[in-house]
Amino acid sequence: MAVEAGRSSSPSTFFEEVIANTPGGEALRLCLQCGTCGGSCPSGDDMDHTPRQIFAMVQANMKDRVLRSNTPWYCVSCYYCVERCPQEIPITDLMYTLKRMAIAEGLYADSDAPDWSQTFIGMVEQFGRSYELGLATRYHLTHHPLGKIGLGSFALDMLRRDRLALTPSPIKSIGQLRTILNKAKELEGAR
Repeated sequence: MAVEAGRSSSPSTFFEEVIANTPGGEALRLCLQCGTCGGSCPSGDDMDHTPRQIFAMVQANMKDRVLRSNTPWYCVSCYYCVERCPQEIPITDLMYTLKRMAIAEGLYADSDAPDWSQTFIGMVEQFGRSYELGLATRYHLTHHPLGKIGLGSFALDMLRRDRLALTPSPIKSIGQLRTILNKAKELEGAR
């Protein structure tokens, strides 16, 4: 394998490793640290570091701290951050890379963040989109339910303003989405 001038054939830093393992990862070099990603994130309040902070830590080669963070696990793959990023950085794909790396290195904390991620994925597989009330209910009832009692008034306020559906609303052509997801799982298993 030919080596480009000034570059080795394998990543020499954590930053380079993250870029190399992410489709479109080269865009991370363009990060302005503007914070739009964190300001756009619906799970930002639950993250121990904003996406902006995580990317600064990746650039600083703080591998252990990044891979132990709950931030990638709380990413719900809504792509809102990607849509709003002025540099078109594939933020969600970077979060997937960090999750894979944390698992491979055994550095992720044994927390409830992976369960949050799995619950969200289950909702998308079942309905084609997140069902917030179901997601929150399942998650909060299985993780520290007594600590969530104060959220009741918040939920009622959201219901009153018609911002929280009581029942899930599957997308049209859910069968097509399931076919795509099954093919993706099949391809992933073939690796």
